[in-house]
Amino acid sequence: MSNSLIPRRFTQRVMVGTVAVGSDAPIAVQSMTNTDTVDAKGTAQQVFELAKAGSEVVRITVNTPEAAAQVPRIRELLDSMGCAVPLVGDFHYNGHRLLRDYPECAQALAKYRINPGNVGRSRKDEDQFGMMIEVACRYDKPVRIGVNWGSLDSDLIVRMMDDNAKLPKPHTAAEVTREALIISALNSAKRAETLGMNHDRIILSCKVSGVQDLIMVYRDLAQRCDYPLHLGLTEAGMGSKGIVASTAALSVLLQEGIGDTIRISLTPEPGGDRTQEVVVAQEILQTMGLRAFTPMVTACPGCGRTTSTVFQELAQSIQSYLRSEMPVWRKKYIGVEEMNVAVMGCIVNGPGESKMANIGISLPGTGETPAAPVYVDGEKTVTLRGDNIAGDFKKIVDDYISRKYAKR
Repeated sequence: MSNSLIPRRFTQRVMVGTVAVGSDAPIAVQSMTNTDTVDAKGTAQQVFELAKAGSEVVRITVNTPEAAAQVPRIRELLDSMGCAVPLVGDFHYNGHRLLRDYPECAQALAKYRINPGNVGRSRKDEDQFGMMIEVACRYDKPVRIGVNWGSLDSDLIVRMMDDNAKLPKPHTAAEVTREALIISALNSAKRAETLGMNHDRIILSCKVSGVQDLIMVYRDLAQRCDYPLHLGLTEAGMGSKGIVASTAALSVLLQEGIGDTIRISLTPEPGGDRTQEVVVAQEILQTMGLRAFTPMVTACPGCGRTTSTVFQELAQSIQSYLRSEMPVWRKKYIGVEEMNVAVMGCIVNGPGESKMANIGISLPGTGETPAAPVYVDGEKTVTLRGDNIAGDFKKIVDDYISRKYAKR
């Protein structure tokens, strides 16, 4: 699904394994594991779960020799599970040595993430950035040059602050910092090309934790290059705060055609499900009409007319059912991800919303007749009653999908 009202900014196309990023490719959803990469089985299992949830690229931490040694094993385990999702190596201070000393790790990864703010600072006799680019060129791997507000090149920012202080009308510290992020990314990309990397093998990101700062940085960056851009609010936070902040920032940029791949950096609840960040990313893109991943459920918020929790429980049950069945449906049917389902709680808006959905059910509100009419493509087809309304409605959904959508 695409929306012609939101034209995409032109960028180069970069292949990350089998996933295209940029140009006219769909905006890709990314995520990252939080397992210890040394635990190959645990990491592979989490990658598998993220990919099953819909993450099209998954990043893993590669921070020690022990972690680098396990990357090929993780790739093998995923392949044995039938999971071809591309793996991205997240490198920082010692990435140049790990890529050099563990060539099988370098080969197993589909992309390298390089932060120019923390390479090349500890050993002046080593060109750490250059070493990483040389390995990427050798194995024909793309890179994401990912600049981060919290780890900006200290030499660069000090120099720019000093130059700014000499101006007749100095800019604010925030303005200088935003410009430093962009300069760091663009200069690093230019240097990578000087070292032999092709222009169409580079993705850029400039991550910050403030909504308005992110919007301003990416608007400026988008005007100054044609590299694909990875969007994400870094350290977005937990729960509703992280979801709201990420949605607010990314939606503005996506509406302006900026962004080729996204990640929602949520802090999970203790013991929480890591896949939540994938679901949020998908729902941002789908509610904006940019992509379709799973049938969407329209449900009313409830009011004094709906003191019963029946419709709330049914809406939750249907949404969970659609998402859980989607991996199977996607393999069997064409276009099922664009289906819309309505679960409404009373007679005020229920029948109207149900008629506008592919399939809709209007449950009885407080004091209403205990009957639930079902609408299929705008026509009332049956009225459900009894204690198994949820099961009966799911069967109607299954039958509709098998009739409506062509098999692959």
